[in-house]
Amino acid sequence: MSALRGRWAQGLEPRMFCWVIKDRLAASERPGGFSRNHRKIRRQEELIWLHQQGFTRVVSLLDSPHNLRAYDEAAIPCEQVPLGRPDELPIRLHIIFETIARRLDDPKEKLLLHHEEFGDRLVGVIAGYLLYSELIPEGPPAIMVAERLTGRELGATGREIVAATVDAGLVRSRKV
Repeated sequence: MSALRGRWAQGLEPRMFCWVIKDRLAASERPGGFSRNHRKIRRQEELIWLHQQGFTRVVSLLDSPHNLRAYDEAAIPCEQVPLGRPDELPIRLHIIFETIARRLDDPKEKLLLHHEEFGDRLVGVIAGYLLYSELIPEGPPAIMVAERLTGRELGATGREIVAATVDAGLVRSRKV
């Protein structure tokens, strides 16, 4: 991290930042913004903030390697676990949920989960993870909790992710 002073030393909270599991697992849009709105300076400010807040790892759901070099330069370890195409959901979700759970098994880990933008796909993964980890027992309550945590209503794409989680029987306590 470069040596910044004053207000800039604290960085900026990533857009749409929210806690999924307080002080352990958070979610946001991709640091720096998404697509054509992405700004390198904003990304650096957000990575400074993540570092200052003690985040130990970023989990990227992107199919592309966007930001991976920036995380490395900011000394924040990253795992890229692509969400992939809708027809790959059961396999991809299992890998994503296992990655998050394995990291959270270490009490020292503090994760930021992101996708390109803070939309249905990310909120669907959050609801799916709540089911997978058995923090919430059923799909409809998991959707409701994810909506409350994120302040976003879950649309068809996110509900498809929750349905794929349920249909594939993705629950951590039993073999899949």
